[in-house]
Amino acid sequence: MDFLTPLGALIALLVVAPAAAFVLGERGRRRVNALLRFGEPSMGARVAPAVALVVIAALFGLAATQPTLVRRSQQHVRTDAEAWFVLDTSLSMKATSGPGSPTRFQRAQSLAIRLRNELGDVPVGVASITDRALPHLFPTPDSDTFDVTVRRAMGIERPPPTDGFSTRITTLGSIARVASDNFFAPTAQKRLVVVFTDGETKPFVDESLGTLFKAPPGVHAIFVRIWGAKERVYDGRRADPLYRPDPLSATYIQQLAATTGGISVDAGDFGDLVKAARKDLGHGPTQVLQKEQRRLELAPYLAGFAFLPLGFLLWRRNL
Repeated sequence: MDFLTPLGALIALLVVAPAAAFVLGERGRRRVNALLRFGEPSMGARVAPAVALVVIAALFGLAATQPTLVRRSQQHVRTDAEAWFVLDTSLSMKATSGPGSPTRFQRAQSLAIRLRNELGDVPVGVASITDRALPHLFPTPDSDTFDVTVRRAMGIERPPPTDGFSTRITTLGSIARVASDNFFAPTAQKRLVVVFTDGETKPFVDESLGTLFKAPPGVHAIFVRIWGAKERVYDGRRADPLYRPDPLSATYIQQLAATTGGISVDAGDFGDLVKAARKDLGHGPTQVLQKEQRRLELAPYLAGFAFLPLGFLLWRRNL
């Protein structure tokens, strides 16, 4: 348990004034009883108000310290390696085998989270790609933050591409930015980019990609193809007549893998994907990261309980 504001306990000293008033009142009561020859109340009846005052002061004083139950954990984090997961968010990733079935993008989200869990000690970032690559989360060892980013912050054409009038938006060659624009920390000597895409891209020929990805310390690339020949983009239950799956997508991905010195993997071969990612990242030094998660703040409950003895005092006053 942690106390966020320990000096708040000094508020309990405010009980001194009502306690002094209670003592003076008791003396006056005893004198009046003696003069009028009234019987003395029981010890419990006399002490109960004082006890109630002390309890109220103690509860409010303890609440003022903001006691918080905290769960602590340790995590070993690689200091020499980082990975970026790049998800294709173009409209073709909305394709699915039928209304109500998982879209390509939803399958990409699930694969990214599964692979992230397999690489537990490696900081992983998230980016999207349409006609440009945009970072959404820089490499972090926090899997919860990663999951929230992938599940809630990312979506089809979010953000929208710059060329909204083109029938084919994706430009996979724009992943060059991940290798060239300081996406990785300078300390990351082992670097990995995993691209989740259907491969339906504008044709590109850019030999400079190989130079960028192979420049020391080098960036390993894995391209995960999420595609189906019978998949369509649906608007409700109606298939979009303007969309047709591109059978050349596999060729485009293989060309891109060859250019960057990486490999291509089918979405169904998750075991091969994990092996390739672990091989590229290898092993390296780690540091222990202390993680704290605030679970429960007790101050509201303690302040609430203080109203019980306060209510007793008010009730007794009206007797």
